Amino acid sequence: MTKEKTVKIDGVVTEALPNTMFRVELADERKILATLKGKMRRRYIRIFPGDKVQVEMTRYDKERGRIVYKY
Repeated sequence: MTKEKTVKIDGVVTEALPNTMFRVELADERKILATLKGKMRRRYIRIFPGDKVQVEMTRYDKERGRIVYKY
């Protein structure tokens, strides 16, 4: 099996939602719904509105992503 290709793009968190979901505005001015990566969730990394983050997205779903890094 091959691993599916992902795209990493920078963005800014605009809104914190329940269940570790966040509204993120990407560098190309799109707004997506993003969740935390499991490793960040286990290590209790806190994300607040206004934080710069790196989001990983698949090529299939352009409306959702996964936060993989906090700057």
